[in-house]
Amino acid sequence: MSADGTTVHPRDYRVSDEEREHVVQLLQKAIGRGLIDLDEFTERTDIAYSATTRGQLNVVLSDLPGLTHPAAPMPGARPGVANPGQQVRPSERLELVGSYANLTRVGPWFVPQYVLARNKYGNTRLDFSEAEFESDVVHLELDCKWGNVMLTIPESGAVDTNGITEVKFGSIEDRTHTTGRPGNPRIIVTGRVHGGQLVIRFPKRGWFDSPRGHMRGWRC
Repeated sequence: MSADGTTVHPRDYRVSDEEREHVVQLLQKAIGRGLIDLDEFTERTDIAYSATTRGQLNVVLSDLPGLTHPAAPMPGARPGVANPGQQVRPSERLELVGSYANLTRVGPWFVPQYVLARNKYGNTRLDFSEAEFESDVVHLELDCKWGNVMLTIPESGAVDTNGITEVKFGSIEDRTHTTGRPGNPRIIVTGRVHGGQLVIRFPKRGWFDSPRGHMRGWRC
């Protein structure tokens, strides 16, 4: 409870230097496991050292499986989904940021309702085919410059690209043809793509999606 008598959620508790250092140590482990690269480590470390609340501190670990700190949800809990007797709270936005590097999320990963992908001078690849979704609807904001963007959605899913406000020196290629159609999950894409191609597709099972196969220009 705060000084004025109002209830403070644990995510809004202030964090100590010890907690910040603990999270940085977890990020170092993430590098060793190949979950993040050196650029991501540097960006996340800067966020961790500047965090003032547990909620802000937890952002840098929210998409890293098997890594937790005292502010993380209890095992089996999902952000925004209440345990018995727990009040439902909206999840925080997951921010994926890259610069002069490829930004990639593939395999099993947790997708909250709101995701921001920001990248400059690098390709962005978000594969949702094996992801766990917090909600049936995902709001994905793109802010990508001078790099291609590839989105892979589940066979049961659908996208809506009507909210993209700017495509400059590039193009949109929606191979799923699901805009305006029902689907679960439904990924609403907004934002802008500058100097690159946005490709949206379903998972493939051919040679080009094997470990040895790749699209030309797609090495992220």
